[in-house]
Amino acid sequence: MLLKTLSVFPFQFEFFGAQYHYHYIFETLAFIIGVRLYYYYKKGIVDQISDENRLWIMLGAMLGALIGSRVVAVLETPEVINHLTFSILYQSKTIIGGLLGGLFGVELIKKIIGVKVASGDIYVIPILVALIIGRIGCFSMGIDEPTYGIPTHLFTGMDLGDGIPRHPIMLYEIVYLVLLIFLFNSLKHKELINGDRFKLFMVLYFLFRFLIEFIKPYHSLFLNLSSIHWSALFIFIYYYRFIIRISKKIAVKK
Repeated sequence: MLLKTLSVFPFQFEFFGAQYHYHYIFETLAFIIGVRLYYYYKKGIVDQISDENRLWIMLGAMLGALIGSRVVAVLETPEVINHLTFSILYQSKTIIGGLLGGLFGVELIKKIIGVKVASGDIYVIPILVALIIGRIGCFSMGIDEPTYGIPTHLFTGMDLGDGIPRHPIMLYEIVYLVLLIFLFNSLKHKELINGDRFKLFMVLYFLFRFLIEFIKPYHSLFLNLSSIHWSALFIFIYYYRFIIRISKKIAVKK
């Protein structure tokens, strides 16, 4: 009980007499900085996609992410489906669902407007930076955000607000995302097929989320796997040709 009292989580600020999580500020910053980074990187390339089509693609990504993030998040806790309300649906969201829904939204819009060029590479670094900022916000919420880990005796264990040393999943993810930024910066001048950077990002990020899910108190959706697990497996199947091709390329280099 003493440990719980001493915990600094969640981080909050007072505004007009009410307490608010810093998470909302970090979410807003993540969006603003991510968009600014996109336009910064766009200046340095000759884009094969027109500005008008880029706007349509971004719209498709946002709408898809809005829907996908809610659907996958609701499926994370299957027991709420029987008494699902608009309020629960609106408040539920997950990055994995956002990326998955965004992918479908982009592909659908591209088919409608007739764009056949891969469009995702330019978004990789902006997405990574936005994820890091957003995850700082998630971490600041402690156990108020369902992104914490299971109890652990490892040195990394932290009291996130309930007096129990837990895996600080968000800190693990932030470290991983920083490593991915270094990886993709090292690939900046490599000869890769257009679209491969985005595919590599999706595979590596979903692989991390698939593995890290096992040290979270997740709810089973089917076959003792959560909606996050199944989303990741879907991505691996969706990009199986890319995974095989890139694996062969790495094997040849060795």
